[in-house]
Amino acid sequence: MNVVLSTLNAKYIHTNLAIRYLKAFAEPDYHVELAEYTIKDPAINIATDLYKRQPDILGFSCYIWNIEETIAVIKMMKKVLPHTRIVLGGPEVTYDVPYWLERVPEADFIVIGEGEETFKQLLDEIEGQQDWSKVSGIGYLENGKPKINPQRNKLDLRHLPSPFRFEEDQAELSKRITYIETSRGCPFRCQFCLSSIEVGVRYFNREAIKEDIRYLMANGARTIKFVDRTFNISRSYAMEMFQFLIDEHVPGTVFQFEITADIMRPEVIEFLNQHAPKGLFRFEIGVQSTNDTTNELVMRKQNWSKLVRTVTMVKEGGKIDQHLDLIAGLPEENYHSFRKTFNDVFALRPEELQLGFLKMLRGTGLRIRAAEHDYIYMDHAPYEILGNNLLSFDDIVRIKQVEDVLEKYWNDHRMNETVEYLVTHFFETPFDFFQSFGSYWEKKGWGRIGHQLEDLFKRLQEFLLATHPARYAEVESIMKYDYLMNQRYKPRKPWWSPSLEKQERSALYQKILQNPLLLGSEFAGLGLNEREVYKHTMIERLTMTRSNGHWVKHPAYLIAYFEPATGHPSIFFMEDERAISAT
Repeated sequence: MNVVLSTLNAKYIHTNLAIRYLKAFAEPDYHVELAEYTIKDPAINIATDLYKRQPDILGFSCYIWNIEETIAVIKMMKKVLPHTRIVLGGPEVTYDVPYWLERVPEADFIVIGEGEETFKQLLDEIEGQQDWSKVSGIGYLENGKPKINPQRNKLDLRHLPSPFRFEEDQAELSKRITYIETSRGCPFRCQFCLSSIEVGVRYFNREAIKEDIRYLMANGARTIKFVDRTFNISRSYAMEMFQFLIDEHVPGTVFQFEITADIMRPEVIEFLNQHAPKGLFRFEIGVQSTNDTTNELVMRKQNWSKLVRTVTMVKEGGKIDQHLDLIAGLPEENYHSFRKTFNDVFALRPEELQLGFLKMLRGTGLRIRAAEHDYIYMDHAPYEILGNNLLSFDDIVRIKQVEDVLEKYWNDHRMNETVEYLVTHFFETPFDFFQSFGSYWEKKGWGRIGHQLEDLFKRLQEFLLATHPARYAEVESIMKYDYLMNQRYKPRKPWWSPSLEKQERSALYQKILQNPLLLGSEFAGLGLNEREVYKHTMIERLTMTRSNGHWVKHPAYLIAYFEPATGHPSIFFMEDERAISAT
């Protein structure tokens, strides 16, 4: 049989771990071909490529982010290859199987839950007696009615074959994110999450996982993301893996983990702060809400003080970037309490703060009890909420405005100093800055157009001139600093009008050439001649000065030097013919 396993990833850089496990388990009895696409690819293009492969069995891995696009492809495939058996699997179709059999009659089978052994048994039966009742954990139509076979016992993960030893994957490892799992299941019962449905945590063979990681690094993998729901649930296991990755990592490799912050012991963080190379690890931490009532309703146990301790210790260590998640729309969380949640978490200054919206996933407790909180939500994936008894659709629209500018102006780290100054000195709380700017952003229609770096500064400039015209000059100084620090090589045309006439610049350059120590010993040590100063530096007059990491209201000159070989900027400040700080 010609077996093809396919999926539509959210982005090209993503890879699908599930179909690789199915392939590894089915071989060598069956040759399985992998075919990955993205949700941005036209359905006709995907169908055309799959048609060329002429599959006898065609499987699709289904998730909330790809199910609608996948259905469009399935319907085409059944028309052009009517005798091809189509098999669906994945978390999106595992729950409410009768609904999917009715909605997608083109699908011959649905594999429910853990699929490796089930899919292999289904292939055996298709090639053999075709008695579907013998295949545990599948759904199908029998005489026009849904038939669901009970699921089998959970697999012993220690004996699963590696999903990574495929020659066709090797050339792509350096270009894409590699996903790896060392356990399945979750010990927690969060009612908005599918992981809460599976009781208990099962682990893969540790030594086999280590061999897989060695193989991936040896073949060019540079971003390896662990998909374990709580990587650090076992402290001894997490410590063993951290030590292994520190000892054997290839320089340039990044490992990402989902951790539960409030159960991480201080000694673990101290170990990482002391021994982990900077940038080797990245933590994703689901905070979701700081509202105790909300957390209790969704059966989410969270010790906020211990979470803060963990995040703070990691941040102070300076070795590990942290990505913190929030969910808007959880029960008993109205607009004002979500504002507090946002400000609580932003106060920790995570490298990335992800603001998401509750999705009523099939099979979760929150969806089953949606009526208790008057939830209304999208009929089709991703089932995002449209409101509940405390959060109106108008509130959701406003929070989405926050999400838009948060992504561009904080998570992308294009103007850290500017945003820090604004949320500290201009607005009552960080949330209020992002909300005010986000509302202005939407009013201007900027969400419908693209943005270069210069555009982002111009948009912020326009907003601040409209809301804080009398204080704009002080912020502009910090914006100029951020802009130049994010450049690689001297910009040809900055977004602002020059603050100095040509003669003023020349006079200042001559003064600096005569006495480079005006900018401090670091600048003087560069030994720049007149040509290099004019060619590789910029000079601007500011109303603010950065001194000892803080911005103070004091007129100064900013001099940015761009190292020719690397383009890396160094910024110096000069006031009254003496340097007061260097960056």
